Amino acid sequence: MAVQLTLMAGVAASGLAGLVGLAGPAWSGWPRMVTSVVGLVLIVAAATLFWRGWRDLSDNLTAFPKPLETARLVDTGAYALVRHPLYGALVFIGVGWALFSASPVTMALAGLLTIFADMKARREEVWLMARYDSYGSYRARTHRLIPWLY
Repeated sequence: MAVQLTLMAGVAASGLAGLVGLAGPAWSGWPRMVTSVVGLVLIVAAATLFWRGWRDLSDNLTAFPKPLETARLVDTGAYALVRHPLYGALVFIGVGWALFSASPVTMALAGLLTIFADMKARREEVWLMARYDSYGSYRARTHRLIPWLY
Protein backbone atom coordinates (compact mmCIF):
# COMPACT_ATOMS: atom_id res chain seq x y z
CA MET A 1 0.00 0.00 0.00
CA ALA A 2 2.84 2.39 0.87
CA VAL A 3 4.61 1.74 -2.45
CA GLN A 4 1.40 2.36 -4.39
CA LEU A 5 0.66 5.61 -2.54
CA THR A 6 4.26 6.80 -2.99
CA LEU A 7 4.14 6.12 -6.74
CA MET A 8 0.76 7.84 -7.05
CA ALA A 9 2.07 10.88 -5.17
CA GLY A 10 5.18 10.95 -7.38
CA VAL A 11 3.06 10.83 -10.54
CA ALA A 12 0.83 13.64 -9.26
CA ALA A 13 3.67 15.86 -8.02
CA SER A 14 5.97 15.46 -11.01
CA GLY A 15 3.17 16.20 -13.47
CA LEU A 16 2.09 19.21 -11.44
CA ALA A 17 5.68 20.48 -11.35
CA GLY A 18 5.68 20.49 -15.14
CA LEU A 19 2.34 22.29 -15.35
CA VAL A 20 3.25 25.09 -12.92
CA GLY A 21 6.61 25.76 -14.55
CA LEU A 22 9.02 24.14 -12.10
CA ALA A 23 10.04 21.77 -14.87
CA GLY A 24 9.05 22.81 -18.36
CA PRO A 25 7.21 20.43 -20.68
CA ALA A 26 9.46 18.06 -22.64
CA TRP A 27 7.55 18.69 -25.86
CA SER A 28 5.45 21.51 -27.24
CA GLY A 29 3.48 22.56 -30.32
CA TRP A 30 1.11 20.12 -32.01
CA PRO A 31 2.58 17.03 -30.25
CA ARG A 32 1.77 18.69 -26.91
CA MET A 33 -1.77 19.43 -28.07
CA VAL A 34 -2.30 15.83 -29.19
CA THR A 35 -0.86 14.30 -26.02
CA SER A 36 -2.90 16.72 -23.89
CA VAL A 37 -6.12 15.60 -25.55
CA VAL A 38 -5.17 11.91 -25.32
CA GLY A 39 -4.17 12.45 -21.69
CA LEU A 40 -7.52 14.04 -20.85
CA VAL A 41 -9.37 11.19 -22.55
CA LEU A 42 -7.38 8.67 -20.48
CA ILE A 43 -8.08 10.61 -17.28
CA VAL A 44 -11.83 10.64 -17.99
CA ALA A 45 -11.68 6.92 -18.86
CA ALA A 46 -9.81 6.34 -15.58
CA ALA A 47 -12.42 8.19 -13.56
CA THR A 48 -15.22 6.23 -15.25
CA LEU A 49 -13.49 2.87 -14.82
CA PHE A 50 -12.65 3.62 -11.19
CA TRP A 51 -16.17 4.79 -10.33
CA ARG A 52 -17.79 1.79 -12.02
CA GLY A 53 -15.32 -0.65 -10.46
CA TRP A 54 -15.80 0.87 -7.02
CA ARG A 55 -19.58 0.74 -7.38
CA ASP A 56 -19.61 -2.80 -8.78
CA LEU A 57 -17.31 -4.13 -6.06
CA SER A 58 -19.50 -2.53 -3.37
CA ASP A 59 -19.41 -4.52 -0.12
CA ASN A 60 -16.44 -6.60 -1.33
CA LEU A 61 -14.15 -3.57 -1.34
CA THR A 62 -11.02 -3.74 0.80
CA ALA A 63 -7.78 -1.76 0.85
CA PHE A 64 -5.81 -4.99 0.63
CA PRO A 65 -5.63 -7.33 -2.38
CA LYS A 66 -6.70 -10.43 -0.45
CA PRO A 67 -10.47 -10.97 -0.84
CA LEU A 68 -12.66 -10.65 2.23
CA GLU A 69 -14.03 -13.88 3.70
CA THR A 70 -17.58 -12.70 2.97
CA ALA A 71 -16.80 -11.53 -0.58
CA ARG A 72 -18.41 -12.92 -3.70
CA LEU A 73 -16.80 -13.02 -7.13
CA VAL A 74 -17.83 -9.96 -9.15
CA ASP A 75 -17.71 -10.47 -12.92
CA THR A 76 -20.30 -7.97 -14.15
CA GLY A 77 -20.21 -4.25 -14.91
CA ALA A 78 -16.64 -2.94 -15.06
CA TYR A 79 -15.47 -6.42 -14.05
CA ALA A 80 -16.87 -7.79 -17.31
CA LEU A 81 -14.31 -5.56 -19.12
CA VAL A 82 -11.27 -6.14 -16.92
CA ARG A 83 -10.49 -8.24 -13.89
CA HIS A 84 -8.96 -5.30 -12.01
CA PRO A 85 -10.69 -2.05 -13.00
CA LEU A 86 -9.41 -0.12 -9.99
CA TYR A 87 -5.80 -0.96 -10.84
CA GLY A 88 -6.53 -0.30 -14.52
CA ALA A 89 -7.84 3.13 -13.57
CA LEU A 90 -4.55 3.86 -11.79
CA VAL A 91 -2.68 2.97 -14.97
CA PHE A 92 -4.94 5.18 -17.12
CA ILE A 93 -4.72 8.17 -14.80
CA GLY A 94 -0.94 7.88 -14.46
CA VAL A 95 -0.30 7.66 -18.19
CA GLY A 96 -2.99 10.25 -18.91
CA TRP A 97 -1.47 12.71 -16.44
CA ALA A 98 2.00 12.13 -17.88
CA LEU A 99 0.77 12.83 -21.42
CA PHE A 100 -1.24 15.86 -20.32
CA SER A 101 1.68 17.36 -18.39
CA ALA A 102 4.25 16.45 -21.09
CA SER A 103 6.57 15.08 -18.44
CA PRO A 104 9.03 12.23 -19.07
CA VAL A 105 9.59 11.90 -15.31
CA THR A 106 5.84 11.47 -14.80
CA MET A 107 5.74 8.92 -17.64
CA ALA A 108 8.55 6.94 -16.01
CA LEU A 109 6.74 6.99 -12.65
CA ALA A 110 3.49 6.01 -14.39
CA GLY A 111 5.39 3.09 -15.92
CA LEU A 112 6.53 2.01 -12.46
CA LEU A 113 2.96 2.38 -11.19
CA THR A 114 1.79 0.18 -14.08
CA ILE A 115 4.34 -2.50 -13.21
CA PHE A 116 3.34 -2.32 -9.56
CA ALA A 117 -0.40 -2.57 -10.38
CA ASP A 118 0.27 -5.58 -12.60
CA MET A 119 2.31 -7.30 -9.89
CA LYS A 120 -0.37 -6.57 -7.31
CA ALA A 121 -3.08 -7.91 -9.63
CA ARG A 122 -1.08 -11.10 -10.26
CA ARG A 123 -0.69 -11.65 -6.50
CA GLU A 124 -4.39 -11.01 -5.94
CA GLU A 125 -5.25 -13.53 -8.65
CA VAL A 126 -3.45 -16.29 -6.74
CA TRP A 127 -5.84 -15.69 -3.84
CA LEU A 128 -8.85 -15.39 -6.16
CA MET A 129 -8.01 -18.67 -7.93
CA ALA A 130 -7.78 -20.42 -4.55
CA ARG A 131 -11.04 -18.88 -3.35
CA TYR A 132 -13.39 -19.14 -6.35
CA ASP A 133 -13.79 -22.23 -8.53
CA SER A 134 -15.10 -20.12 -11.43
CA TYR A 135 -12.19 -17.65 -11.39
CA GLY A 136 -10.18 -19.62 -13.96
CA SER A 137 -12.89 -19.35 -16.61
CA TYR A 138 -13.50 -15.68 -15.75
CA ARG A 139 -9.76 -15.04 -16.06
CA ALA A 140 -9.64 -16.80 -19.45
CA ARG A 141 -12.32 -14.53 -20.95
CA THR A 142 -11.41 -11.18 -19.35
CA HIS A 143 -8.35 -8.93 -19.72
CA ARG A 144 -6.35 -8.06 -16.60
CA LEU A 145 -6.00 -4.24 -16.52
CA ILE A 146 -6.77 -2.53 -19.82
CA PRO A 147 -10.10 -3.22 -21.57
CA TRP A 148 -9.71 -5.08 -24.90
CA LEU A 149 -5.88 -4.98 -24.66
CA TYR A 150 -4.31 -6.44 -21.53
